[in-house]
Amino acid sequence: QVQLTESGGGLVQAGESLRLSCSASGRTNIMAWFRQTPGKEREFVAVISYSGSYTALADSVKDRFTISRDNAKKLLYLQMNNLRPEDTAHYYCAAAPTPFHPGVELKPPSEYAYWGEGTQVTVIS
Repeated sequence: QVQLTESGGGLVQAGESLRLSCSASGRTNIMAWFRQTPGKEREFVAVISYSGSYTALADSVKDRFTISRDNAKKLLYLQMNNLRPEDTAHYYCAAAPTPFHPGVELKPPSEYAYWGEGTQVTVIS
């Protein structure tokens, strides 16, 4: 069992930046960020391979967000730049024992084995 704990959320103005972190209690393979707003389904944001060499990001964020990880520290990051009000959501860290593969960005939330409680990001205009 792997426990995930997110941090780094907050209230910012449009155009500002935030960096989310996710601490893992054990070794994982792929790790990802999802986000969710009330009444909507959980939405894929970004995913990264174990080595960090491969990443995939949602079209809505790929020019502004970067996903990275530090396996020695068991940390996952999401650097979010030029934030927009539509980025407002509860952001979740997820992990799965499966390796990175083509189309991994289409992997549904139900196929991720481990989840954190999330951290809230609110962007005001």
